[in-house]
Amino acid sequence: MDLGVDLLTSGPYADADAIVRMAVAAEQSGYAAVWTHERMLCPAGDVDQPPGPPRPLPMYYQRTFEPLDTLSFLAARTSRVRLGTSVLTAPLHHPAVLARRLATLDQFSRGRVVVGLGQGWMRQEYEMAGVPFAERGERLEEFVTALRAAWAPDPVQHDGKFYRFPLAHLDPKPYQASGPPVLVGATAPAAIDRAARIADGFNPTSMTLDRLTAAIGRFRTAAARVGRDPGRLSIVVRAATPITADPMSGGRPFLGGSPDQVVEDLRRLEDLAVDHVLFTNVRMPALDEQLSLLDRIRAAAGRLVEPAT
Repeated sequence: MDLGVDLLTSGPYADADAIVRMAVAAEQSGYAAVWTHERMLCPAGDVDQPPGPPRPLPMYYQRTFEPLDTLSFLAARTSRVRLGTSVLTAPLHHPAVLARRLATLDQFSRGRVVVGLGQGWMRQEYEMAGVPFAERGERLEEFVTALRAAWAPDPVQHDGKFYRFPLAHLDPKPYQASGPPVLVGATAPAAIDRAARIADGFNPTSMTLDRLTAAIGRFRTAAARVGRDPGRLSIVVRAATPITADPMSGGRPFLGGSPDQVVEDLRRLEDLAVDHVLFTNVRMPALDEQLSLLDRIRAAAGRLVEPAT
């Protein structure tokens, strides 16, 4: 297992200097990857957020830096950390355009890109993009096929239900010979099964240990059912939890609390053979506190975490 950091690309402390400083500090501290996320817009009114009633999005989404532009800049300011997205809402993009952007980033970073994709959940983003919300699952599945087609040796072609490009040359190709690994984030059972069919790995968001165990188990079972080797598919868990300087008591979420409490929970993931855990501190503290807590987690993890190379 190794560790990663969701960069300060959203919220009141998100700015260019803070993002660069956080990425460089994460690399120096021994973290293996830095991650960005995507938010196309932050609606001014209430948003459907199942299973609860409509409510406003958290205020920190009002300011969100574009994920790939951010990672492109950071490719020049770092030398070792992997550069990941967790996640891009795939159906809001065109696969041929995104394939070229990701390949360009992979070339400039010398093969450090990890592509996390999802189908999204916000109707307003789909309305803005002019994409039918009801088609999002089908579109994601075809999107991954089209993305890989664009990364194949030229000339390439894709003729699907939602995406088409004629026989053509689409360069540059990724630096990584078979293209960057593609992870899929999913929560619903059908979406987990889809991820098992199409992705190189599964990117669940943190939940209770029992629910996380069940989700990972379902992913691996579904992969084996379609003839894929679950042991060759990675598990990247997003720990979207509060990380605090002092221990939390009652109601502490799994992978949340003080650095020592977080590491206790990391140890419980060993039996699940999780490959990577990336931290999103939902408290959104200022940068200095974020960096201090990340240093403490990395120090407390000790031999549990593989050295970043």
